[in-house]
Order: sequence, then structure tokens, then C-alpha cells
Amino acid sequence: MSYNFDPLNGYFIISWKSPVERASIARNYRKTTDRTVMNYLAHAYLYAEKPYFAAGTCVPDWLTVADRQVRVRTKHTDSAREILDENHQAVILGVRRHLLDDAAFHNTRAFAELCLDFAVKTRDLLRDEEGMRPSFLGHLLVEVLLDAVLAEREPRRIPKFYAALRKIDSRIVEAAVNAVAPRKTARLAYFIEAFIAERIHDDYSDDRRLLRRLNQVMRRVGLPPLTEAFLRMLPEARRAVRLRADELLEGIPAPDPAGLPTNPAD
Repeated sequence: MSYNFDPLNGYFIISWKSPVERASIARNYRKTTDRTVMNYLAHAYLYAEKPYFAAGTCVPDWLTVADRQVRVRTKHTDSAREILDENHQAVILGVRRHLLDDAAFHNTRAFAELCLDFAVKTRDLLRDEEGMRPSFLGHLLVEVLLDAVLAEREPRRIPKFYAALRKIDSRIVEAAVNAVAPRKTARLAYFIEAFIAERIHDDYSDDRRLLRRLNQVMRRVGLPPLTEAFLRMLPEARRAVRLRADELLEGIPAPDPAGLPTNPAD
């Protein structure tokens, strides 16, 4: 692989890559990947046999960290049928699948109740009477702990997820996004390589390591860090998500109103 640093925009442009170089990429970009704690597995675990589609389900969350000014909305994926390249199309259909499932997931009663419960407990535990931290954490905890529960139910899901991502060419994912997004990115491909090497999901099952990851997110969004007192809340929160995981996943994969082939698991 060769890459050139663009001093004007502050990112690397990938010219080529090889599998043996992927581990070194994480060291160069760790400050970015350390800040991406989200529910990637919940979106992708059904599609490990379709690597580019699985990668597409990660794209909306990847972009919030790699290049926050770039967004792909559902309307931008309406033309997926017109994309001739099979891998490019799979990426965009995966993006669409993520957006449809998010809309269904965030509208479940279980999600609303768990978010509220975690927000109240965070406020009481940390004596955080004002500000966004309790509600932000309530939402984030539900999503992250759902990934932890999915991995707990089937330990092979995390290795299969990363094995699928290692099969993709990250430049193809970036090119697919740039084909439909109103604003282009040159940061996504490099970020994906770092994400694969970093394997953040290995930390989701351990409370102390998860706290470190959550505090990286707190720094990214400009919220106060969590103290070790927050560790007291995590075991109960895990149990609550474990008990309601099936409710959270009810209706997912969500139906596609346009009838696009956004469920390759069928």
C-alpha cells in the first residue's frame, strides 16, 4: 500500500493496500477509531456471508466518526437498482438496510423504556441533574449492550463479522458512498481499515474496558467523562438489555417500502 497525506484536508488518500499492512493502519488512526462505539453487530450479524452488504450496514455509523459532514439518507439510496456494479450496489443496499432498521429499532417500546431507565439511573448515580449526558448515555448503552448480548448468545458472531469485513476493499465502499452522497469523502476507506484492525467489539463484554470506550465517546462529543462509579450500573444494564433483546430486535429486518432487495438473508 502507498498513501499520501493531504495537508489541506488532513487525511490520508489510499493508493493501494495489502492484508499484511492492515494492523499498522490502526496505529496511525487509533485516535479516530477509539471513538466509535456503536451497535455495528446488531445491523450486520445476519449478513456475514455478504461482506459488502454487511459493510454497507456499518457505513452510517462509520461516517459519524470518519467524516461527520458526509451523510447518506434513505432518499439517497432510492436509486440502488440503477447501480450496475454488484459490490457498489451491495454497499448502498446495506446502507439502506441500516437506515430502515434504525427507524424500526428506535420506535420500539423496549428501546424507549430502556433509554429512559438508563438515563434516570445515570442521572441519579452521577448526580448529573443538567445537561445531555444522561439521555445520550441511555441511548448509547442500549445499542452497545445489545451488540454485547448478540455476541454472548453466539460467540462466533464477532469473528464472523470481522472476517467478512476483511474480505472487502475499503476503497470500493468509499466509492459507493461517493456515488450517492451529496457530499464526497476521502476519509472513509482509511478509517475502515483502522476499524477492522482495532476490533472494538472485543471490549464490549468487559465492564471496565467498555467504560474506557464510553469515555472516548464522551471526549469526542464534548461531555464530561464518566467516573468509576458508573461501573456499578453496567451489570444491571446488561441484564436489562439481555431480558429485552428480542423485543428490541422485533420487526428487524424492517420491510422496505420501495421493495428493494435489502434483505439478502432471505
